[in-house]
Amino acid sequence: MLNNVKVLLVDDNPMVLGLLRGALTPLANVTTSTDSADALLKAVDDPPDLLVSDYRMPGMDGHQLVEKLKSRPNTAGISVILLASKADISEKLTHHEPIDDFVEKPFFLKEATHRIKRVIDKIALEKMAKTVASDGVLRGSLSQMNVIDLVQSLEMGRKSCALNLTNKDEKCEMYVSEGQVTHAVYGSLVGDPAVFKVLRWTEGNFQIDFEGKTSEQTTQLNTQGLLMEGLRLLDESAKRDGDEAEEEDDVLLDS
Repeated sequence: MLNNVKVLLVDDNPMVLGLLRGALTPLANVTTSTDSADALLKAVDDPPDLLVSDYRMPGMDGHQLVEKLKSRPNTAGISVILLASKADISEKLTHHEPIDDFVEKPFFLKEATHRIKRVIDKIALEKMAKTVASDGVLRGSLSQMNVIDLVQSLEMGRKSCALNLTNKDEKCEMYVSEGQVTHAVYGSLVGDPAVFKVLRWTEGNFQIDFEGKTSEQTTQLNTQGLLMEGLRLLDESAKRDGDEAEEEDDVLLDS
């Protein structure tokens, strides 16, 4: 989904920087830097929505860069993902509040892109929410953000809302409380089966009413469980139909 989310990507390894930029460019507006000092100047001049930075770099490291950005009013709200080793994450970084997520090094390019995309989608939804109509309802197209991305973004943002999905003559009504899907109805399907039915939708429209709520609890799985089981069912369906696409080669990256 191409959107107006601005990402500042920082890594002193040109190969890693180039591969990540190529993977993220279809998802956001990406600016790159090969060192923290240059990244700091770029972020102050044009604050990004998301900083994706290597942790271990010559001179100012990634965490020092984050601290400097968080100390400035115009960059304090930037979301942050650090690329770091397992040891650095567990020993030095896990308990630092300003970090939104980590990508453990070495990493596969697809996996890292997926984790970064989750945060990009959350930011995109928050930006869209600031442009709601006078009736308080956010409207959009599933070609911009599909059902899986929507539900995942609502979970990451711990949002509460009524989510209405339409695809031609089909409709689904879903309720989310602090990021957890609590109730869903799709025709005669209620709860988990209703969610599974619409996860494949990439066309149609959505409406999000952040004032919408319900006391009904029909889902059995939490949001992550619904997504994982729904994706498993989609994969099984693709195999049965003979539509399983050949996977592309992945790339393992380290500093």
